[in-house]
Amino acid sequence: MTSAPSPDRPLAARVALVTGASGGIGSALVSALLRAGATVVGTSRSPHPERLEALPAQLRERLRVRVADMAEADGLARLVREVEREHGALDVLVPAAGAGDVRALDELTLEQWRHSLDVNLTAPFLLAQAALPGMLRRGFGRILFLSSVAAYTGGFVGPHYAAAKAGLHGLAHSLAARAAGSGVTVNALAPALIADTGMIAGLPESSPRPPVGRLGRPAEVADLALAMLSNAYLTGQVVLLDGGMRLS
Repeated sequence: MTSAPSPDRPLAARVALVTGASGGIGSALVSALLRAGATVVGTSRSPHPERLEALPAQLRERLRVRVADMAEADGLARLVREVEREHGALDVLVPAAGAGDVRALDELTLEQWRHSLDVNLTAPFLLAQAALPGMLRRGFGRILFLSSVAAYTGGFVGPHYAAAKAGLHGLAHSLAARAAGSGVTVNALAPALIADTGMIAGLPESSPRPPVGRLGRPAEVADLALAMLSNAYLTGQVVLLDGGMRLS
């Protein structure tokens, strides 16, 4: 039985929704939340995602996998309502699903632009719009958007991706200002060059490596995400995790 939340385990017994849960970062997030004592609903476009099925059986007892496509806007509010109905609450929202097909400006179609915004920006917005009222009503909530260093630098994927990720920053700032006094935090985490992800498959061979000399690891993203989700005083922030690529 999972113990109730405590100062040492603030996410224990909480209910989390993680989209893109079958990816490298998404599955690491799911694993970290389960180990922190949360019940997790993870979305995937496959009903049997290999990374999640490889988790220890003891953790999978608190995992539910839902098939969902973040490009299908009509089903996202319903997804939140179903999680709330089945589990009694939705405490933690981490929209980690993303689309990052590499496209230069002169080859980017309007359809590709719209698809990027649909998955990377509109889906997180719709999920947050549906989840936030319940969080405010219950006096507890954590929303963490998955951005990218591309929101600052433009990156290598293309303008469609950079623009969508930059939009998450404005969304986080706006929601955080509304929710800060009600026990709800809203932040964004912006990783760069994380190994074992679909994004790395499109990385040009000529791309420089981060100053730390290696690619980041999904577990490192999950570790920082867990720290941000556990901190009730952190809100309205975008935290970079880029191996020193963009020194402040």
